Amino acid sequence: MKDLVEIRWHGRGGQGAKTAALLLADVAFSTGLYVQGFPEYGPERMGAPITAYNRLSANKIRVHSNIYDPDYVVVVDETLLESVDVTKGLKEDGAIIINTSQRKESLIPLLNGYKGGVYTIDARKISITALGKYFPNSPMLAAIVKVSGVMDDETFLEEMRKSYAHKFASKPEVIEGNMMALSLALEEVR
Repeated sequence: MKDLVEIRWHGRGGQGAKTAALLLADVAFSTGLYVQGFPEYGPERMGAPITAYNRLSANKIRVHSNIYDPDYVVVVDETLLESVDVTKGLKEDGAIIINTSQRKESLIPLLNGYKGGVYTIDARKISITALGKYFPNSPMLAAIVKVSGVMDDETFLEEMRKSYAHKFASKPEVIEGNMMALSLALEEVR
């Protein structure tokens, strides 16, 4: 991992982008990294576009602003490609990860000439297989960990199991489905 990794999340209210950003911060912190995970608030409502952010570093993080030039962008809802400039400021040595069932070649025209890495994952298919419902945040969380390399897969899964055990203490039946969603996503991001 490079010294400081900055990630910007784009989703819609209710899809779990904010939760995924906060989970990534929690899990990275438990591995000894310095972290920031925060949403950008406005007049959000269910279905409205939202933005969340992560900073991860082996050293203290001294900047406390939004992220304008991210290393990675995670797009939880592909319909945002048509209405939000998700590639704005995105570094070309980084990557964008898009939740879609489409081939990445069909999405390239929507990326405003972005020349960096483009990854896709069908988080809908994975979450329905693993959870029986559409919750894209767990597959997208695993995808960004895989693509960015901020931690190895084994450490990530181990720390996520601990996090889910705490988060879902009153609903332990959902832990295995979420763990399955993470594992499938680690294998299927392309």
